[in-house]
Parts: sequence; C-alpha cells; structure tokens
Amino acid sequence: MKWTTQQMDTYLNSKEYVDTAVIPLIPLDWEKDPKGKVSMGEFTSLVTEELERQFKGRIFQIAPFTYLSGEADEQKLERLLEWDRHFFKNGFKHIVYVTSDGDWKKLENELPDMLIWMPSLSLESMDASYAKEILNQQMKQMLPLITDKWQQEPKERS
Repeated sequence: MKWTTQQMDTYLNSKEYVDTAVIPLIPLDWEKDPKGKVSMGEFTSLVTEELERQFKGRIFQIAPFTYLSGEADEQKLERLLEWDRHFFKNGFKHIVYVTSDGDWKKLENELPDMLIWMPSLSLESMDASYAKEILNQQMKQMLPLITDKWQQEPKERS
C-alpha cells in the first residue's frame, strides 16, 4: 500500500495483515550536486514502489524521510528513530529503510531495523526496458532479504 488516501482506506480495513513499513530515505541539496541528489531520490522511489508492488498487502510504503545532505548525522538519525518508534508503536513490526545515499551505511548499526542501500543509477539517459531490467535484478536480490527478515522476531524499541 502507498501513502495515498485511497490506499490508507485499504490499510485501515486490513491493517492486521500489513506488518512492514518501508521508508525511503531521500537526501536534498541545492548547493552540491543537486541533480545527483534528485537522481538518488528517483532511484530510491522506484525501488520502494517496486517493493510495495511485489509485496502488496504486506508492506506499506511510507512518505519519504527527507533530510538535507549537510544535516548532522546525529540529528537526522534521531529524527529517523522518532519515525521508527512512531510506526513501530502503531503496529508495524518491521521497518525497512531504503536509500541510495551511502552516508546511511555508517549509521546502519544504530538503526533498529533493516537498511537496504543500493548505489543510485541515473535513469534519465537509460532506455526504459534496460532500466526495468536493472530494477528487476535489484528486486531479485532484495526480496529474499525481506522474506528472511519476516522470519525473525522484531526488535523492541525504547
């Protein structure tokens, strides 16, 4: 399910089956490489949408968590942990963070749940069928990670 009013109605009627929130992590920067940041965001959004499509009925795609590239790691981490606690407290047993921003890798051990990082690919000059093929290859790698995650007990939040 996606972050839309129509999909929210569906979620509210079947929330006992939807136990995983997917949060795209999207950097913003208008000073240093704004086009690169937009490309990261586009790719992350495509991956997140495909995850939601593959696991429709089990995953809810949350609105993107956006942050300035220059924001202190501690500050953005604390904000994300606040989101995490909110969604966990409200019924999501598993939370998956998806990003193309490699800076999150150094914070991965401080996150209470799964981070999926993949390098951003510039899709603007890529043939649509090739872009879809690359996305499918990414999904083949990610799907088992998520299904394995569902076999584990969720970590409690403080």
